[in-house]
Amino acid sequence: MEVAGGLLTVRASGAAAARAALNGTSGPPEHIQLLVGCAVPEGLPNSGVELRLPDCSLHVVPAGAVLLTVAETRLTIGFTELKPLMFRPVPADAALRSVVAGAVAHVLPAAHVLDPHGLAHHLLGLAELVLRSALKAELERVDSPAARRRDALEFMREHLSDPNLGADVIARALHISRRRLYQLFDDGQGVSERIRGLRVDRAKALLCDPAKAGRGIGEIARDCGFVSAAHFSRTFRQVVGRTPSEFRGRWTGGARPGRWP
Repeated sequence: MEVAGGLLTVRASGAAAARAALNGTSGPPEHIQLLVGCAVPEGLPNSGVELRLPDCSLHVVPAGAVLLTVAETRLTIGFTELKPLMFRPVPADAALRSVVAGAVAHVLPAAHVLDPHGLAHHLLGLAELVLRSALKAELERVDSPAARRRDALEFMREHLSDPNLGADVIARALHISRRRLYQLFDDGQGVSERIRGLRVDRAKALLCDPAKAGRGIGEIARDCGFVSAAHFSRTFRQVVGRTPSEFRGRWTGGARPGRWP
């Protein structure tokens, strides 16, 4: 594993990514890998240290490289949104590298006593932090419209529970016109469709979370901004192909950790 100090490389991995590369097609991969050049703890074995956890893994090598692999479906950032970072080294801010180095330094010596699922959530959060921070810096550097689009998506995610979330609300929050907002999402998936997709993605995460197993479908529907449980069920089935109850049942009925049903 080779990485230049101070740089971040984001890449896709898994069978789907390999097939896409061979066929010249595109599509979301099974995993996203973040390769960060930063300080690592001293005294590591020559082969490094690797932690395999549900939905993610961490590999640290003495050369000063941290490889964090996470399931693409567990990220709140869509694969297409990561394209400005993919397959090319981009500068990683010193403060961000310090955060990664600090997280690794704290996790490695304590990994044997930490709950694997809790540690996995911690590392998934670290991956989100690194990706969002790097993406923000890169988009602001090269593309102002893309930065506006990122801000719109961030606002959507933060206000998904509001059933009144729509183009007017987002445009006012970003101080832009509705027309400008629609121009930011002229890729075939409009504003309303993007909000619906984000809501369904959040619902899937809640339905699969063991800590939320006691929450009813109606409560999850409200948390995701659907006006009713019936509307939620219709929309979810239309997008996913199963009702929320069926999706949750398949997950809790024995699907392997680390894989979405």
